[in-house]
Amino acid sequence: MNTATTIPSESQASSSKMLVAMVGIGTLCALLIALVYEGTFDRIAHLRAEALEAAVFRVLPGTSTTIVFALTSSGTFELAEEGADRVVYAGYNDQGALTGVAVEAAGQGYAGIINILVGYDPATETVVGFYVLQSNETPGLGDKIEKDEKFLANFSGLDVSLENSQLKNRVVPVKSGTKANPWEVEAITGATISSRAIAEIIDTGVGEMIPLIHKHQQVFQKMN
Repeated sequence: MNTATTIPSESQASSSKMLVAMVGIGTLCALLIALVYEGTFDRIAHLRAEALEAAVFRVLPGTSTTIVFALTSSGTFELAEEGADRVVYAGYNDQGALTGVAVEAAGQGYAGIINILVGYDPATETVVGFYVLQSNETPGLGDKIEKDEKFLANFSGLDVSLENSQLKNRVVPVKSGTKANPWEVEAITGATISSRAIAEIIDTGVGEMIPLIHKHQQVFQKMN
């Protein structure tokens, strides 16, 4: 019996070589990406931690030192361990007095998730500082939430006082030029959606944490 031998065509051989080359290049690229990620992970984490610490000082005027606390499953606060979830940052002045507590929160903006840091003073029951940690809002419009002085002035004494263990008044956005109450956030003309998002993030995300901080503020005072 004769056995037929099939000889690969030149085009088939070329395709096989190309496939092998592409797989090899893809594997090499994946390896390089993994090595770069591993090599820079600690550095990136360190820089983020430094940036966050600087933001805490910014939203808590008069702060010289900070201590990180974590919210426990029982709704109280304790000194945070590394990698703890739901943390807050207590600030203290040179005399050891509490300057306030910084809270992270996030919510949907116009172009993506907005991450913010808010400084809360339990003594006055007000927001005393605000900083955008991360945002993808439209340059020249939505990103004004990070630098518009009139908008940022909303968060110097924003009323978040409590009644029956919840915000007495909802933090709400209002049109530019119409702010009449200390719990209102005056929006930026042309960036209404981004402005509204900030008010909603504070009302829900930060508003959820404020009653707990106020209730257990003695925990932070004990660190003086």
